[in-house]
Amino acid sequence: MNKFLIALALGLPLMGAGMAHAEEVAAVVAAAPVPDKGDTTWMLLCTTLVIFMSLPGLALFYGGLVRARNVLSVFTQCFAIAAVISILWLACGYSLAFDGSAPWIGGLSRAFLNGVTTDSLRGNLPEVLFFAYQMTFAIITPALIIGAYVERIKFSAVLLISGLWLLLVYVPAAHWVWGGGWLAARGVMDYAGGIVVHVTAGVSALVIAAMLGGRQEFPHGIRPPHAPWMVMVGAALLWVGWFGFNAGSALSAGGDAGMAMLVTHLSAAAATLTWMAIEWIKFGKPSLVGAVTGTIAGLATITPASGYVGPLAAVLLGVAAGLVCFSAVVVVKNMMQVDDALDVLGVHGVGGALGTLLLPFLTLIGAGGITLARTPMEQFLAQGLGVVAVGAWSAIATILITKLAAITVGLRVDRESETIGLDFAAHGETGYHHSAR
Repeated sequence: MNKFLIALALGLPLMGAGMAHAEEVAAVVAAAPVPDKGDTTWMLLCTTLVIFMSLPGLALFYGGLVRARNVLSVFTQCFAIAAVISILWLACGYSLAFDGSAPWIGGLSRAFLNGVTTDSLRGNLPEVLFFAYQMTFAIITPALIIGAYVERIKFSAVLLISGLWLLLVYVPAAHWVWGGGWLAARGVMDYAGGIVVHVTAGVSALVIAAMLGGRQEFPHGIRPPHAPWMVMVGAALLWVGWFGFNAGSALSAGGDAGMAMLVTHLSAAAATLTWMAIEWIKFGKPSLVGAVTGTIAGLATITPASGYVGPLAAVLLGVAAGLVCFSAVVVVKNMMQVDDALDVLGVHGVGGALGTLLLPFLTLIGAGGITLARTPMEQFLAQGLGVVAVGAWSAIATILITKLAAITVGLRVDRESETIGLDFAAHGETGYHHSAR
């Protein structure tokens, strides 16, 4: 900060004060807290990487998985959710999540960033940057749920459900775990969102899919993804963006961030190979879509543990992610008969819970893990409490939100709109003019 402005603000003489006042001004400048430039630069990059996960990463990943007549509807939903959540995060979401340390919900003193200036700090970062980084998490979490209801939901319902879901599900969960709430007080560990992001999104996705009902052709007439290449591009962007998601959660540039980045990559690689191996054994051929689905499963599963475990543990966690998440996808669609269209519960919900629950034991494997303040079993019980409590709240709140949407704007498009596709029925556009299916 300029010394002249500091002296003026403090009422210090500007001329004729001699060396004493010059030293006083210099002392004030030295004592004024300033952000760490290295950490700030790193977090600017990480914020960009995480928003890149939603736009365009998740949009391309989900857009390629649906049929061609619905690709633009997925893109529109991703963009619209990013806009809605950004405004709500500014209005009150950030403040309710991170203002104060009350057990259940934060305060409103930071609503609309009241009192926050470019000089305000959160730790050694500008608070506006911390706000923006956390906003990118708030954006991608309800966007993940898109995968459960694609190809059959009203656009107005997407907007209403997403906005209410942010305030009633995501914000409380973020406060409980990251904002000094009751789960934080019980020692629940969630480095980058296994509970706050993936469990909330996965459970809520299952609820919405079940209440909405399956697509007309479900379960036996669903066509394969219309653009596997697009799925791969989206997954690749998610993989890179996830470095900002996990390594950025260190909130500083250093060894912790470096280890989080490394284990994130290794878990994704191990899960990719595991999913490919399962398909190769089961179906005789490994598919591209299956391989990148394994990648996302590995990324979701390492998320809660990324700042706490070492490389060997990350590989083991990736293998577990491939095995367990593959099985979960089969259970949801074949046994539960729920049309969670793009496997949000099986990949994200189950993956996030798996990483959260295995975390206490994986810290003991290999170099690089942290030392727990309690026994692994004690920590496991705390982790289980976090998963169950947040999962239960997500289910209850999502049921109420979805019922409200059904009563007010309606949930499902009519049969004709579903048949011709939401690109044209809801938005008056088509993604492929030469061969829209």
